[in-house]
Amino acid sequence: MTARRTVLISGAGVAGLALAHWLHRGGHAVTVVEKSGGPRDGGYPVDLRGTAVEVARRTGILPRLREAHVDLRRATFLRADGTEVASVPARAVAGGAGHLEVRRGDLTAALYAGVRDDVEFLFGDRADTLDDRAHGVDVTFRDGRRRTFDLVVGADGVHSATRGAVFGAEERFHHYLGHVFGIYTMPNTLGLSHELTMWNAPGRAAALYAAGAGDEALHAFLTFHRSTPPGAPPHREALAAVFADAGWEVPRMLDALRDADDLFVDTAGQIRMPRWSRGRVALVGDAAHAPSFLTGQGTGLALAGAYMLARALVTHTDHTAAFYVYEQGTRPYVTANQALAGGGGTTLFPSTAEALERRDTRLRSLTALPPPPAHPAYSALTLPD
Repeated sequence: MTARRTVLISGAGVAGLALAHWLHRGGHAVTVVEKSGGPRDGGYPVDLRGTAVEVARRTGILPRLREAHVDLRRATFLRADGTEVASVPARAVAGGAGHLEVRRGDLTAALYAGVRDDVEFLFGDRADTLDDRAHGVDVTFRDGRRRTFDLVVGADGVHSATRGAVFGAEERFHHYLGHVFGIYTMPNTLGLSHELTMWNAPGRAAALYAAGAGDEALHAFLTFHRSTPPGAPPHREALAAVFADAGWEVPRMLDALRDADDLFVDTAGQIRMPRWSRGRVALVGDAAHAPSFLTGQGTGLALAGAYMLARALVTHTDHTAAFYVYEQGTRPYVTANQALAGGGGTTLFPSTAEALERRDTRLRSLTALPPPPAHPAYSALTLPD
């Protein structure tokens, strides 16, 4: 056991909350700063597979997550004219035995419930400046307060302000994967229940995901292929323009898009860094190694990375040694899962008519095949005790 450290975690998402749990459990004094006014809620359903499920078990939240499991029953794929290509059972596209799918808000609520009484939370605030010194990291918060911590960890997502302040501009580490996407919620006027319906045209896809039934809102998803990164941050008008002539339920989705107050628009990309730490500052989760939504493994990497970082800090007195052990132990797992993005999503979201027809042929065959085995990458990390 190391001496009790003071640790500031920037970000109260999955990675930040999981890290707070394990650091507190290891005897450290933890403060979490989060720019939102309270615990994060909502968000698209997320997948837990392999190693991530084991982290959830060790954290003590697995029973709660099993109760919150999204019972997705089928996935239906449509052509550009709205006719059906294939409707396959969810098991045909799931992540193998032991796979869990939960609403992101249910996962963060479970993690927050386990630490809210033991960890200091600074909601509606952020760390504006970090001054890494021999004695610790001097932090100035947005409201002007100054405090010193032994260590700072950036768990603030793919567009991490912590990473920018310590390691430099995001452009150095962000690798664009050829897609722009938007996610938001809209009323369930179609009677969808526990299912995913996806419309495709070459280079474009629109999906409606009903995680529940009845009046529960649908998760709407729009994505389009673009070979080069947009010159400016993507926005709702760009999505609306690309899908203006689309059929099926896309016009209704665009109507909801105009008024959506929970819209998240971004490019699909990965964060690839030669190192995840510098001095007394480290990164975890998407801030260190976002794999993109094309892998379905962002949440899994966040949970596993938080566990590995905390384990290293609890067992090593020297933070430099701890950061080294964390990176050496976690990087092969990250690399294997980032590789799941393959050709930038061309399998699920083909950019040409020929590629789309090949994908549709494979989908039609899934109804006659057994469930696919879990990908080895999902369990490529053996967790230390």
